Amino acid sequence: MSTQRVFVARLSGCSVFDPAGDRLGKVRDVVVIYRKDDPPRVIGLVVEIPGRRNVFVSIGRVTSIATGQVITTGLINVRRFQQRGGEVRVMAEMIGRKVFLADGSGTAVIEDVAIERNRLGEWDVGQLFLRKPKTSASPFAKGPTTFAAWDDVRERQVPGEAQSAEQLVATYSELRPADLANTLLDLPEERLLEVVEELPDDRLADALEEMPEEEQVHILEALDDERAADILDAMEPDDAADVLGQLPEDQREELLELMEPEEAEDVRALLKYGPDTAGGLMTSEPIVLSADATIAEALALIRRHELHPALAAAVFVTLPPYETPTGRLLGTVHFQRMLRYPPHERLGAIIDDTLDPVPATASAAEVARLLASYNLVSLPVVDPAHRLVGAVSVDDVLDYLLPEDWRSQDAADERAAAETVPTTTASTPFLGKPFGAGRRR
Repeated sequence: MSTQRVFVARLSGCSVFDPAGDRLGKVRDVVVIYRKDDPPRVIGLVVEIPGRRNVFVSIGRVTSIATGQVITTGLINVRRFQQRGGEVRVMAEMIGRKVFLADGSGTAVIEDVAIERNRLGEWDVGQLFLRKPKTSASPFAKGPTTFAAWDDVRERQVPGEAQSAEQLVATYSELRPADLANTLLDLPEERLLEVVEELPDDRLADALEEMPEEEQVHILEALDDERAADILDAMEPDDAADVLGQLPEDQREELLELMEPEEAEDVRALLKYGPDTAGGLMTSEPIVLSADATIAEALALIRRHELHPALAAAVFVTLPPYETPTGRLLGTVHFQRMLRYPPHERLGAIIDDTLDPVPATASAAEVARLLASYNLVSLPVVDPAHRLVGAVSVDDVLDYLLPEDWRSQDAADERAAAETVPTTTASTPFLGKPFGAGRRR
């Protein structure tokens, strides 16, 4: 797919429509986040809806940006837009800003910013439209204009000035979620909370999913309730249920009320199950299709880059409805099996119905035994009516079976040392710094 380029100043004021062609509002701004080595990434639009209310529309909800119009999925959170730490509004904050040209030719002012869509469907800042200082004394003269890539300009920092939390967030932009989680937990308490405030919601959600539950609770409690609810919305339902399960009932209910209704409904369903059961370990968002769906349709769904690999390994075929809890489970179609048949083949013709699903009340040990016995990466989970309610994946089971401090390299090293040293020294107190020690409380 060729790169699509749109200039923000021209985008501002464009109408926003839903798939049916009904007008939802108009674009007021574009929101980006800075990254360390790459141009800023677009995360969404500020859209003015009737009542002169500005709301945030995630770029993932935008299906098309064309001349004079923006098409969305039609799903809009009407909560008033509040700018988060680390977010930068292009119209309000970038346009008009002075920058320094990297080639040393002087300064320029940003007059417009182009955003570009790449092959993965993500939008980034592309070219900058710059105006250099005027060279004539005439009051009517204007400076020459030029285009520049993001890497061709610099924003000067005062010598000796401490790196801002925003700049620190940019240095973390390429870290994997697990590495980001460990990096955050190594920060001093005050610095940790500063960076948490600057992190975009989706990045913070990814990092929280990789932290011990007590650390998740501590960070969420440091946020205001609306931001905490937004983070929970961005987390996987099973991870959100795990952290909410650690909170007092009144606080848990308050956060659930602030979450998006669909997300809250999924989390409430998971909270009904014990943490050591298949229902407590599963995700309620597996890929579900009808028997009439084709292999091509199934492959298109599992090809999504944001989908967890374990969930992309198979699709589940059910009777309608096709959202959990679904109609009766008919069977599973594994990714490898799909590759052996032509794209037009119906899933109903290649269903694997030999694998029995597990009830939501099955123990974690039973789930682990089945995954290991049949070399699987996920298992369907059903209710007493044999309706699909979710899928439990091997990573969920590992999270449960491993020691609570498995994420800590220090703790792992300590256990390994204890297993190899003589018995007379195995009880020697560990002198290293345990996971999370010294950072708070």
